[in-house]
Amino acid sequence: MADRPGQMPGGQLASPGPARQPMPFRAGMPGGAASTGAGYASQLIAYALLFAILFVAVFLLYRYKRWKINPGDAAILILTLLCAGLLLRIAAATLIAGHPFDINTFKSWATAAANNLPTFYANPRPSDYPPLYIYVLFVIGKIASIPAISPYGTLLLKLPSIAADIATSYLIYRLAKKYLTLETSTILAAFYIFNPAVLINSTIWGQVDSFFTLIVLSAVVMLAEHKIGWAAALFAAAVMMKPQGIIFLPVLFFELIRQKSLINWLKVILSALSTAAVIILPFSLNRGVLWIFQLFATAVSEYPYASVNAFNFFGLLGANYTRDATTLFVLSYHSWGLIFIVTITALAWFIYIKGNNSAFAAAAALLLIAGVFTFATGMHERYLFPAVALSMLAFIYLRDSRLLLLPLGFSATVYINTHYVLVATMKGINAMPYNPVLIITATLNLLLFAYLAKVLLEIANVASLTRSKGD
Repeated sequence: MADRPGQMPGGQLASPGPARQPMPFRAGMPGGAASTGAGYASQLIAYALLFAILFVAVFLLYRYKRWKINPGDAAILILTLLCAGLLLRIAAATLIAGHPFDINTFKSWATAAANNLPTFYANPRPSDYPPLYIYVLFVIGKIASIPAISPYGTLLLKLPSIAADIATSYLIYRLAKKYLTLETSTILAAFYIFNPAVLINSTIWGQVDSFFTLIVLSAVVMLAEHKIGWAAALFAAAVMMKPQGIIFLPVLFFELIRQKSLINWLKVILSALSTAAVIILPFSLNRGVLWIFQLFATAVSEYPYASVNAFNFFGLLGANYTRDATTLFVLSYHSWGLIFIVTITALAWFIYIKGNNSAFAAAAALLLIAGVFTFATGMHERYLFPAVALSMLAFIYLRDSRLLLLPLGFSATVYINTHYVLVATMKGINAMPYNPVLIITATLNLLLFAYLAKVLLEIANVASLTRSKGD
Protein backbone atom coordinates (compact mmCIF):
# COMPACT_ATOMS: atom_id res chain seq x y z
CA MET A 1 0.00 0.00 0.00
CA ALA A 2 1.25 3.45 -0.86
CA ASP A 3 2.71 5.68 1.76
CA ARG A 4 5.75 7.55 0.50
CA PRO A 5 4.99 8.58 -3.09
CA GLY A 6 7.82 8.57 -5.56
CA GLN A 7 10.45 7.02 -3.30
CA MET A 8 12.63 4.39 -4.93
CA PRO A 9 15.07 1.87 -3.46
CA GLY A 10 18.70 2.84 -3.48
CA GLY A 11 18.18 6.40 -2.33
CA GLN A 12 16.65 7.94 -5.47
CA LEU A 13 13.65 10.17 -5.00
CA ALA A 14 11.20 10.95 -7.76
CA SER A 15 9.50 14.33 -7.96
CA PRO A 16 6.93 14.48 -5.16
CA GLY A 17 3.27 15.24 -5.54
CA PRO A 18 1.81 17.81 -7.87
CA ALA A 19 3.81 20.00 -10.21
CA ARG A 20 5.83 22.49 -8.22
CA GLN A 21 4.33 25.91 -7.67
CA PRO A 22 5.59 28.85 -5.62
CA MET A 23 5.42 27.66 -2.02
CA PRO A 24 4.14 29.75 0.88
CA PHE A 25 6.66 27.98 3.12
CA ARG A 26 10.01 29.71 3.62
CA ALA A 27 13.11 27.76 4.60
CA GLY A 28 16.02 29.10 6.59
CA MET A 29 13.80 30.41 9.38
CA PRO A 30 12.38 28.94 12.61
CA GLY A 31 10.41 25.83 11.75
CA GLY A 32 11.68 25.91 8.20
CA ALA A 33 15.18 24.47 8.18
CA ALA A 34 16.05 23.02 11.53
CA SER A 35 18.50 20.20 12.11
CA THR A 36 17.72 16.80 10.60
CA GLY A 37 16.66 13.91 12.81
CA ALA A 38 19.93 12.12 12.02
CA GLY A 39 21.80 14.79 13.98
CA TYR A 40 19.67 13.98 17.02
CA ALA A 41 19.97 10.17 16.81
CA SER A 42 21.93 9.78 20.05
CA GLN A 43 19.58 12.14 21.92
CA LEU A 44 16.56 10.20 20.69
CA ILE A 45 18.08 6.93 21.90
CA ALA A 46 18.87 8.51 25.27
CA TYR A 47 15.29 9.77 25.55
CA ALA A 48 13.93 6.30 24.72
CA LEU A 49 16.10 4.69 27.40
CA LEU A 50 15.13 7.33 29.98
CA PHE A 51 11.46 6.81 29.12
CA ALA A 52 11.79 3.05 29.67
CA ILE A 53 13.53 3.48 33.03
CA LEU A 54 11.04 6.05 34.33
CA PHE A 55 8.01 3.98 33.39
CA VAL A 56 9.43 0.87 34.98
CA ALA A 57 9.84 2.94 38.16
CA VAL A 58 6.29 4.34 37.91
CA PHE A 59 4.88 0.86 37.33
CA LEU A 60 6.71 -0.53 40.35
CA LEU A 61 5.45 2.31 42.54
CA TYR A 62 1.90 1.59 41.44
CA ARG A 63 2.33 -2.18 41.68
CA TYR A 64 3.37 -1.97 45.31
CA LYS A 65 0.64 0.54 46.19
CA ARG A 66 3.06 3.35 46.96
CA TRP A 67 1.40 5.82 44.62
CA LYS A 68 -2.16 7.04 44.88
CA ILE A 69 -3.91 9.94 43.15
CA ASN A 70 -6.30 12.15 45.03
CA PRO A 71 -9.47 12.28 42.89
CA GLY A 72 -9.56 16.03 43.42
CA ASP A 73 -6.15 16.35 41.76
CA ALA A 74 -6.96 14.17 38.74
CA ALA A 75 -8.06 16.97 36.41
CA ILE A 76 -5.02 19.18 37.01
CA LEU A 77 -2.69 16.17 36.77
CA ILE A 78 -3.94 15.01 33.36
CA LEU A 79 -4.01 18.61 32.11
CA THR A 80 -0.39 19.03 33.22
CA LEU A 81 0.66 15.84 31.47
CA LEU A 82 -1.12 16.81 28.25
CA CYS A 83 0.38 20.31 28.26
CA ALA A 84 3.87 18.93 29.00
CA GLY A 85 3.51 16.50 26.11
CA LEU A 86 2.35 19.28 23.80
CA LEU A 87 5.19 21.64 24.77
CA LEU A 88 7.76 18.86 24.40
CA ARG A 89 6.53 18.18 20.87
CA ILE A 90 6.42 21.82 19.79
CA ALA A 91 9.95 22.40 21.08
CA ALA A 92 11.31 19.29 19.34
CA ALA A 93 9.39 20.03 16.13
CA THR A 94 11.06 23.43 15.79
CA LEU A 95 14.52 21.98 16.40
CA ILE A 96 14.26 19.03 14.00
CA ALA A 97 13.16 19.58 10.40
CA GLY A 98 11.86 16.05 9.92
CA HIS A 99 12.16 13.65 7.01
CA PRO A 100 13.18 15.96 4.14
CA PHE A 101 11.36 14.13 1.37
CA ASP A 102 8.09 13.64 3.26
CA ILE A 103 8.06 17.20 4.60
CA ASN A 104 8.73 18.67 1.16
CA THR A 105 6.04 16.45 -0.33
CA PHE A 106 3.49 17.65 2.23
CA LYS A 107 4.55 21.25 1.57
CA SER A 108 4.00 20.74 -2.15
CA TRP A 109 0.59 19.17 -1.57
CA ALA A 110 -0.43 21.92 0.88
CA THR A 111 0.52 24.58 -1.65
CA ALA A 112 -1.36 22.87 -4.47
CA ALA A 113 -4.45 22.32 -2.31
CA ALA A 114 -4.46 25.94 -1.10
CA ASN A 115 -4.13 27.21 -4.68
CA ASN A 116 -7.10 25.23 -6.03
CA LEU A 117 -8.58 22.44 -3.91
CA PRO A 118 -11.09 20.96 -6.43
CA THR A 119 -8.38 20.47 -9.09
CA PHE A 120 -5.82 19.01 -6.69
CA TYR A 121 -5.96 15.50 -8.19
CA ALA A 122 -5.93 16.85 -11.76
CA ASN A 123 -2.25 17.79 -11.48
CA PRO A 124 0.23 15.85 -13.63
CA ARG A 125 1.77 14.22 -10.52
CA PRO A 126 -1.04 14.13 -7.96
CA SER A 127 -0.98 12.84 -4.39
CA ASP A 128 -1.39 9.12 -3.80
CA TYR A 129 -3.19 9.91 -0.53
CA PRO A 130 -7.01 9.70 -0.52
CA PRO A 131 -8.78 13.06 -0.06
CA LEU A 132 -9.38 13.37 3.71
CA TYR A 133 -5.95 14.62 4.74
CA ILE A 134 -5.81 16.92 1.71
CA TYR A 135 -8.40 19.09 3.51
CA VAL A 136 -6.00 19.41 6.44
CA LEU A 137 -3.18 20.34 4.07
CA PHE A 138 -5.49 22.86 2.39
CA VAL A 139 -5.94 24.65 5.72
CA ILE A 140 -2.19 24.49 6.42
CA GLY A 141 -1.44 25.89 2.98
CA LYS A 142 -3.81 28.80 3.52
CA ILE A 143 -2.35 29.61 6.94
CA ALA A 144 1.22 29.29 5.63
CA SER A 145 0.45 31.86 2.94
CA ILE A 146 0.33 34.51 5.66
CA PRO A 147 3.80 36.14 5.51
CA ALA A 148 4.26 36.32 9.28
CA ILE A 149 3.50 32.60 9.65
CA SER A 150 5.16 31.13 6.56
CA PRO A 151 8.60 30.72 8.25
CA TYR A 152 6.96 28.18 10.56
CA GLY A 153 5.77 25.96 7.71
CA THR A 154 7.40 22.76 8.98
CA LEU A 155 5.87 23.20 12.43
CA LEU A 156 2.48 23.81 10.81
CA LEU A 157 2.77 20.54 8.90
CA LYS A 158 3.57 18.66 12.10
CA LEU A 159 0.85 20.27 14.24
CA PRO A 160 -2.11 18.07 13.12
CA SER A 161 -0.26 14.92 14.14
CA ILE A 162 1.00 16.55 17.34
CA ALA A 163 -2.57 17.52 18.22
CA ALA A 164 -3.69 13.98 17.39
CA ASP A 165 -1.10 12.58 19.84
CA ILE A 166 -2.56 14.69 22.63
CA ALA A 167 -6.15 13.87 21.67
CA THR A 168 -5.36 10.14 21.56
CA SER A 169 -3.75 10.32 24.99
CA TYR A 170 -6.83 12.04 26.39
CA LEU A 171 -9.14 9.51 24.72
CA ILE A 172 -7.18 6.68 26.33
CA TYR A 173 -7.39 8.44 29.69
CA ARG A 174 -11.15 9.03 29.52
CA LEU A 175 -11.87 5.50 28.39
CA ALA A 176 -9.57 3.91 30.96
CA LYS A 177 -11.11 6.00 33.75
CA LYS A 178 -14.47 4.49 32.81
CA TYR A 179 -13.29 0.91 33.27
CA LEU A 180 -10.12 1.02 35.39
CA THR A 181 -8.63 2.86 38.38
CA LEU A 182 -7.63 6.50 38.25
CA GLU A 183 -3.97 5.59 38.72
CA THR A 184 -4.03 3.10 35.83
CA SER A 185 -5.78 5.62 33.59
CA THR A 186 -3.15 8.27 34.29
CA ILE A 187 -0.26 5.87 33.72
CA LEU A 188 -1.70 4.71 30.39
CA ALA A 189 -2.24 8.30 29.20
CA ALA A 190 1.26 9.36 30.27
CA PHE A 191 2.73 6.26 28.62
CA TYR A 192 1.27 7.34 25.28
CA ILE A 193 2.00 11.06 25.66
CA PHE A 194 5.74 10.59 26.27
CA ASN A 195 6.19 7.38 24.27
CA PRO A 196 9.26 7.70 22.00
CA ALA A 197 7.58 5.50 19.37
CA VAL A 198 4.79 8.08 19.15
CA LEU A 199 7.05 11.12 19.45
CA ILE A 200 9.44 10.09 16.68
CA ASN A 201 6.63 9.62 14.17
CA SER A 202 4.71 12.88 14.50
CA THR A 203 7.27 15.29 15.92
CA ILE A 204 10.61 14.07 14.57
CA TRP A 205 9.73 12.45 11.23
CA GLY A 206 6.74 14.69 10.50
CA GLN A 207 4.44 11.90 9.32
CA VAL A 208 0.66 11.67 9.77
CA ASP A 209 0.20 8.21 11.28
CA SER A 210 -0.93 9.80 14.57
CA PHE A 211 -3.81 11.54 12.81
CA PHE A 212 -4.79 8.29 11.09
CA THR A 213 -4.53 6.35 14.37
CA LEU A 214 -6.82 8.80 16.16
CA ILE A 215 -9.51 8.17 13.54
CA VAL A 216 -9.09 4.38 13.76
CA LEU A 217 -9.08 4.46 17.56
CA SER A 218 -12.23 6.60 17.62
CA ALA A 219 -13.93 4.18 15.22
CA VAL A 220 -13.07 1.19 17.42
CA VAL A 221 -14.30 2.98 20.55
CA MET A 222 -17.59 3.87 18.84
CA LEU A 223 -18.01 0.23 17.83
CA ALA A 224 -17.22 -1.06 21.31
CA GLU A 225 -19.61 1.48 22.84
CA HIS A 226 -22.47 0.31 20.56
CA LYS A 227 -22.54 3.41 18.34
CA ILE A 228 -22.27 1.53 15.08
CA GLY A 229 -23.40 4.39 12.82
CA TRP A 230 -20.61 6.65 14.10
CA ALA A 231 -18.18 3.75 13.91
CA ALA A 232 -19.02 3.20 10.23
CA ALA A 233 -18.52 6.90 9.45
CA LEU A 234 -15.11 6.90 11.18
CA PHE A 235 -13.98 3.67 9.51
CA ALA A 236 -14.92 5.23 6.17
CA ALA A 237 -12.98 8.37 7.12
CA ALA A 238 -9.93 6.21 7.95
CA VAL A 239 -10.06 4.60 4.49
CA MET A 240 -10.48 8.05 2.95
CA MET A 241 -7.29 9.16 4.68
CA LYS A 242 -5.00 6.19 4.02
CA PRO A 243 -5.48 2.92 2.10
CA GLN A 244 -4.30 1.09 5.24
CA GLY A 245 -7.72 1.88 6.71
CA ILE A 246 -8.99 -1.12 4.73
CA ILE A 247 -7.07 -3.37 7.13
CA PHE A 248 -9.50 -2.47 9.93
CA LEU A 249 -12.80 -2.80 8.03
CA PRO A 250 -13.29 -6.50 8.90
CA VAL A 251 -13.86 -5.51 12.55
CA LEU A 252 -16.98 -3.58 11.50
CA PHE A 253 -18.26 -6.60 9.57
CA PHE A 254 -17.52 -8.91 12.52
CA GLU A 255 -19.80 -6.82 14.70
CA LEU A 256 -22.52 -6.66 12.05
CA ILE A 257 -22.46 -10.45 11.69
CA ARG A 258 -22.55 -10.83 15.48
CA GLN A 259 -25.58 -8.55 15.82
CA LYS A 260 -27.56 -10.12 12.95
CA SER A 261 -29.52 -6.89 12.48
CA LEU A 262 -30.67 -5.77 9.03
CA ILE A 263 -31.32 -2.28 10.35
CA ASN A 264 -27.71 -1.98 11.51
CA TRP A 265 -26.47 -3.20 8.12
CA LEU A 266 -28.48 -0.45 6.43
CA LYS A 267 -27.31 2.10 8.99
CA VAL A 268 -23.65 1.18 8.41
CA ILE A 269 -23.94 1.24 4.61
CA LEU A 270 -25.72 4.60 4.63
CA SER A 271 -23.31 6.14 7.16
CA ALA A 272 -20.15 4.88 5.44
CA LEU A 273 -21.25 5.80 1.92
CA SER A 274 -22.47 9.25 2.88
CA THR A 275 -19.21 9.97 4.75
CA ALA A 276 -17.13 8.84 1.78
CA ALA A 277 -19.30 10.83 -0.64
CA VAL A 278 -18.96 14.06 1.34
CA ILE A 279 -15.16 13.66 1.44
CA ILE A 280 -14.82 12.76 -2.24
CA LEU A 281 -17.42 15.08 -3.82
CA PRO A 282 -15.40 18.35 -4.09
CA PHE A 283 -12.69 16.51 -6.05
CA SER A 284 -15.13 14.60 -8.26
CA LEU A 285 -16.84 17.44 -10.11
CA ASN A 286 -14.51 17.26 -13.12
CA ARG A 287 -13.06 13.76 -12.77
CA GLY A 288 -15.90 11.26 -13.01
CA VAL A 289 -17.18 8.82 -10.41
CA LEU A 290 -14.44 6.18 -10.80
CA TRP A 291 -11.42 8.36 -10.10
CA ILE A 292 -11.26 7.38 -6.43
CA PHE A 293 -11.08 3.67 -7.32
CA GLN A 294 -8.28 4.40 -9.76
CA LEU A 295 -6.45 6.31 -7.02
CA PHE A 296 -6.71 3.35 -4.64
CA ALA A 297 -5.63 0.90 -7.35
CA THR A 298 -2.58 3.03 -8.09
CA ALA A 299 -1.76 3.45 -4.40
CA VAL A 300 -2.00 -0.26 -3.60
CA SER A 301 0.22 -1.25 -6.54
CA GLU A 302 2.82 1.49 -6.05
CA TYR A 303 5.21 -0.62 -3.97
CA PRO A 304 5.35 -4.16 -5.45
CA TYR A 305 7.90 -5.41 -2.92
CA ALA A 306 7.89 -8.14 -0.29
CA SER A 307 8.87 -5.54 2.32
CA VAL A 308 9.45 -1.80 2.16
CA ASN A 309 11.78 -1.43 5.16
CA ALA A 310 9.31 -3.19 7.44
CA PHE A 311 11.05 -5.34 10.05
CA ASN A 312 8.63 -8.24 9.62
CA PHE A 313 8.48 -11.84 8.36
CA PHE A 314 9.56 -11.03 4.83
CA GLY A 315 12.24 -8.67 6.11
CA LEU A 316 13.49 -11.53 8.29
CA LEU A 317 13.76 -13.68 5.14
CA GLY A 318 16.03 -11.02 3.63
CA ALA A 319 13.38 -9.91 1.12
CA ASN A 320 13.48 -6.17 1.79
CA TYR A 321 12.81 -4.40 -1.51
CA THR A 322 12.60 -7.78 -3.26
CA ARG A 323 9.89 -7.82 -5.93
CA ASP A 324 6.77 -9.48 -4.56
CA ALA A 325 6.46 -11.52 -7.78
CA THR A 326 9.61 -13.42 -6.75
CA THR A 327 8.98 -17.09 -5.98
CA LEU A 328 9.23 -18.43 -2.43
CA PHE A 329 8.48 -22.14 -2.05
CA VAL A 330 6.41 -22.51 -5.24
CA LEU A 331 4.27 -19.39 -4.65
CA SER A 332 5.23 -15.75 -5.03
CA TYR A 333 5.77 -13.47 -2.04
CA HIS A 334 2.56 -11.66 -3.03
CA SER A 335 0.56 -14.92 -2.99
CA TRP A 336 1.97 -15.87 0.39
CA GLY A 337 1.03 -12.42 1.68
CA LEU A 338 -2.57 -12.85 0.51
CA ILE A 339 -2.78 -16.28 2.14
CA PHE A 340 -1.50 -14.81 5.41
CA ILE A 341 -4.02 -11.94 5.25
CA VAL A 342 -6.93 -14.35 4.75
CA THR A 343 -5.69 -16.58 7.58
CA ILE A 344 -5.21 -13.65 9.98
CA THR A 345 -8.66 -12.25 9.15
CA ALA A 346 -10.23 -15.67 9.74
CA LEU A 347 -8.43 -15.92 13.09
CA ALA A 348 -9.63 -12.46 14.13
CA TRP A 349 -13.17 -13.39 13.10
CA PHE A 350 -13.01 -16.64 15.10
CA ILE A 351 -11.85 -14.81 18.23
CA TYR A 352 -14.47 -12.08 17.82
CA ILE A 353 -17.36 -14.51 17.32
CA LYS A 354 -16.16 -16.75 20.15
CA GLY A 355 -15.86 -13.79 22.48
CA ASN A 356 -19.28 -12.62 21.25
CA ASN A 357 -18.89 -9.12 22.63
CA SER A 358 -18.12 -5.74 21.09
CA ALA A 359 -15.44 -5.38 23.79
CA PHE A 360 -13.29 -7.55 21.48
CA ALA A 361 -13.31 -4.85 18.77
CA ALA A 362 -9.99 -3.32 19.85
CA ALA A 363 -8.39 -6.75 20.22
CA ALA A 364 -9.55 -7.80 16.75
CA ALA A 365 -8.28 -4.53 15.24
CA LEU A 366 -4.94 -5.04 16.99
CA LEU A 367 -4.68 -8.62 15.73
CA LEU A 368 -5.38 -7.45 12.18
CA ILE A 369 -2.83 -4.64 12.07
CA ALA A 370 -0.16 -6.69 13.88
CA GLY A 371 -0.77 -9.70 11.65
CA VAL A 372 -0.96 -7.80 8.37
CA PHE A 373 2.17 -5.80 9.17
CA THR A 374 4.06 -8.92 10.16
CA PHE A 375 2.99 -11.22 7.34
CA ALA A 376 1.71 -9.17 4.37
CA THR A 377 3.77 -7.82 1.49
CA GLY A 378 4.33 -4.14 0.68
CA MET A 379 4.50 -3.08 4.32
CA HIS A 380 6.36 0.12 5.24
CA GLU A 381 8.28 0.64 8.47
CA ARG A 382 5.54 2.74 10.11
CA TYR A 383 2.44 0.67 9.31
CA LEU A 384 2.54 -0.99 12.75
CA PHE A 385 2.16 2.39 14.47
CA PRO A 386 -1.57 2.01 15.42
CA ALA A 387 -0.72 -1.17 17.37
CA VAL A 388 0.67 0.88 20.27
CA ALA A 389 -2.65 2.64 20.97
CA LEU A 390 -4.82 -0.35 20.02
CA SER A 391 -2.95 -2.63 22.44
CA MET A 392 -3.76 -0.18 25.23
CA LEU A 393 -7.38 -0.13 24.13
CA ALA A 394 -7.51 -3.94 24.10
CA PHE A 395 -6.26 -4.00 27.70
CA ILE A 396 -8.81 -1.39 28.78
CA TYR A 397 -11.74 -3.33 27.35
CA LEU A 398 -10.66 -6.89 28.18
CA ARG A 399 -8.86 -6.04 31.45
CA ASP A 400 -6.43 -8.94 31.23
CA SER A 401 -3.02 -8.07 32.70
CA ARG A 402 -1.26 -10.30 30.16
CA LEU A 403 -2.13 -7.73 27.49
CA LEU A 404 0.01 -5.10 29.25
CA LEU A 405 3.10 -6.66 27.69
CA LEU A 406 1.88 -5.66 24.22
CA PRO A 407 2.08 -1.83 24.50
CA LEU A 408 5.64 -2.26 25.75
CA GLY A 409 6.60 -4.70 23.02
CA PHE A 410 4.98 -2.83 20.14
CA SER A 411 6.38 0.49 21.37
CA ALA A 412 9.87 -1.03 21.25
CA THR A 413 9.55 -2.52 17.76
CA VAL A 414 7.78 0.52 16.29
CA TYR A 415 10.41 2.85 17.73
CA ILE A 416 13.39 0.76 16.60
CA ASN A 417 12.04 0.27 13.07
CA THR A 418 11.11 3.96 12.69
CA HIS A 419 14.32 5.31 14.23
CA TYR A 420 16.57 3.03 12.21
CA VAL A 421 14.88 3.82 8.88
CA LEU A 422 14.66 7.57 9.57
CA VAL A 423 18.35 7.90 10.42
CA ALA A 424 19.43 5.68 7.53
CA THR A 425 17.36 7.48 4.89
CA MET A 426 18.71 10.83 6.05
CA LYS A 427 22.16 9.42 5.33
CA GLY A 428 21.06 8.52 1.81
CA ILE A 429 20.33 4.82 2.49
CA ASN A 430 16.85 3.99 1.31
CA ALA A 431 16.80 0.17 1.38
CA MET A 432 17.68 -1.08 4.86
CA PRO A 433 20.46 -3.71 4.96
CA TYR A 434 19.98 -7.16 6.47
CA ASN A 435 21.60 -6.88 9.88
CA PRO A 436 21.13 -7.81 13.56
CA VAL A 437 18.82 -4.82 14.23
CA LEU A 438 16.40 -6.00 11.54
CA ILE A 439 16.66 -9.64 12.58
CA ILE A 440 16.03 -9.02 16.29
CA THR A 441 13.19 -6.52 15.71
CA ALA A 442 11.47 -8.70 13.11
CA THR A 443 11.74 -11.74 15.36
CA LEU A 444 10.25 -9.76 18.24
CA ASN A 445 7.31 -8.73 16.01
CA LEU A 446 6.66 -12.37 15.17
CA LEU A 447 6.79 -13.33 18.86
CA LEU A 448 4.47 -10.46 19.81
CA PHE A 449 1.92 -11.55 17.22
CA ALA A 450 2.08 -15.17 18.40
CA TYR A 451 1.71 -14.06 22.02
CA LEU A 452 -1.22 -11.78 21.12
CA ALA A 453 -3.03 -14.56 19.24
CA LYS A 454 -2.48 -17.03 22.12
CA VAL A 455 -3.74 -14.66 24.80
CA LEU A 456 -6.78 -13.55 22.79
CA LEU A 457 -7.74 -17.15 22.03
CA GLU A 458 -7.59 -17.94 25.75
CA ILE A 459 -9.61 -14.85 26.70
CA ALA A 460 -12.25 -15.61 24.05
CA ASN A 461 -12.41 -19.23 25.18
CA VAL A 462 -12.99 -18.18 28.81
CA ALA A 463 -15.69 -15.73 27.69
CA SER A 464 -17.38 -18.49 25.70
CA LEU A 465 -17.27 -20.95 28.61
CA THR A 466 -18.59 -18.33 31.04
CA ARG A 467 -21.45 -17.55 28.70
CA SER A 468 -22.27 -21.25 28.31
CA LYS A 469 -22.40 -21.75 32.08
CA GLY A 470 -24.62 -18.71 32.39
CA ASP A 471 -27.04 -20.20 29.87
